Amino acid sequence: MVDAVVVGAGPAGSAAALALARAGRSVILLERGPFPGSKNLYGGVVYARVLDGVIPRWWEEVPVQRWVVRRSTMVLTETQSLSVDMRTSSWGDAPYNGMTVYRADFDQWLAGHAVAAGANLVTSTVATGLIWDGSGRVVGVKTDRPDGNIRAQVVIACDGVNSFLAKEAGLLPQADAAHHTLGVKEVLSLPAETIDERFGLGPDEGLDIEMVGVTRGIPGGGFLYTNRDTVSLGVVVSLKGLADAKVRPEELIADLKAHPTIAPWLRGATLKEYGAHLIPEGGYDTMPPLTADGLMVAGDAAGMTLAAGIWLEGVNFAIGAGLAAGKAATDAIAAGDTTTAGLAGYRRALESNFVLKDHQRLRRAPGLVLSQRMQGPYPKLMCDVAERMFTVTNPEPKPGLVLLLRRAAKEQGVRWRDLVRDGIETIRVFR
Repeated sequence: MVDAVVVGAGPAGSAAALALARAGRSVILLERGPFPGSKNLYGGVVYARVLDGVIPRWWEEVPVQRWVVRRSTMVLTETQSLSVDMRTSSWGDAPYNGMTVYRADFDQWLAGHAVAAGANLVTSTVATGLIWDGSGRVVGVKTDRPDGNIRAQVVIACDGVNSFLAKEAGLLPQADAAHHTLGVKEVLSLPAETIDERFGLGPDEGLDIEMVGVTRGIPGGGFLYTNRDTVSLGVVVSLKGLADAKVRPEELIADLKAHPTIAPWLRGATLKEYGAHLIPEGGYDTMPPLTADGLMVAGDAAGMTLAAGIWLEGVNFAIGAGLAAGKAATDAIAAGDTTTAGLAGYRRALESNFVLKDHQRLRRAPGLVLSQRMQGPYPKLMCDVAERMFTVTNPEPKPGLVLLLRRAAKEQGVRWRDLVRDGIETIRVFR
């Protein structure tokens, strides 16, 4: 028997294994793919501040594509775009704010630190179920290897959004389409110099654009990230909305690539990769219980993706949760109590740091961002107001902003009281 077995060598699993190994605990890190990250799609932007206290000067060794120095939130209609664009040189210096990475590289790198600390990484192995003792406590996992049962004092399930282990333990219900989105992306090749020129970037500098209004009214949004010599472009949309609209996701990406703002950036690009991934976006109110007797869940398995419109983050929350799970498991093993009560330090740790504090504070954001008005008339309303504000109509005098807003609201069928109510709600959600 080992002290702990961690299922899934993504960011949450490797962080948990790292914490356990550094505490001197025996830990097996199971990965179903041939290497960590092999089953993951490109993960977008990673915010690695959580690593500062774990891997000193991590930025000198992490497999980064580009350091993000520009961050844009863009509202689009079929013919218009309105951006809030933030650029700061401070994000281009250590310790850096965010970076684009390939998950296959990043996951291998983080798992390598767990192995260096003493974790035993076992790849090409699927955890097929839990092992229970007579009292109903989890005491290990079954695997698809002959005689592959692994007994452990604690099992940490980091096996992704559709965690079979969490479901078997009764922690995670069957997936509810209302609380999941489908992320679909293309990775498009462009020379690094072309990316620098078209996006106004220097060598190693990156851009992150989040978009609203590009999904034919289907709740969701779009994204564009610059890598070293590729651009990741895609959409994240409601599963139910996609089914109801009877639209294929590749049609939405085709719309995005043809948009007059986006198309010039991608001229001459060639398709390198296409993929899709299920994302848990229900937020704090849809998270499952995080522990059972002998079992903990972290990362996507626990729904720890923050989808709050202007903040779209996941890897940093997974790492934070994994580190907390590893430490709580270490403490529980030392105390000789790995029951639900003995593992309760895990949730307390998450509630005292950014993982659950951010999710709890922004618990109403997913509902607001994916609401009908935010996804339907508001992008057009905002673009129309901006277009008219900057359209010179001499010899007619310039109209005021309130008048422009009232006119656009009337044209889009938005009642003034709904506009005011949504504005107040937005302030409350993001206060």
